[in-house]
Amino acid sequence: SNRMGVLVGMSAEAAEAGKDVAMQIAAMNPLAVDANSIPAETIERERAIVVDTMKADPKMAGKPDEMIAKIAEGKLNAFFKENTLLAQAFVKDGAITVEAYLKSAGDVKVTEFKRVALG
Repeated sequence: SNRMGVLVGMSAEAAEAGKDVAMQIAAMNPLAVDANSIPAETIERERAIVVDTMKADPKMAGKPDEMIAKIAEGKLNAFFKENTLLAQAFVKDGAITVEAYLKSAGDVKVTEFKRVALG
């Protein structure tokens, strides 16, 4: 039986928001709180994967490097949206981001989190 534990550090006491954010982290497994919290080497690795994939695509053959770089930035932004807690769609209301939810919950901030799978 797999169990999951999530610890969330917040800027203020907010039990309900903390529980909601912990559920979000358990369900969506973000890499970091925000893009600034993702290690530079992870970002560079993702960028390299995107660029290499695009250069291997026959449809991209002959496209200028600037165009490939622009498309790569767009794909990186999509990566951040999926993999950073604050940019993710909120699991209890997909119309808003986690960041917007936290603002509405008294403008509390998530300072850190740890997700642990047990079993």
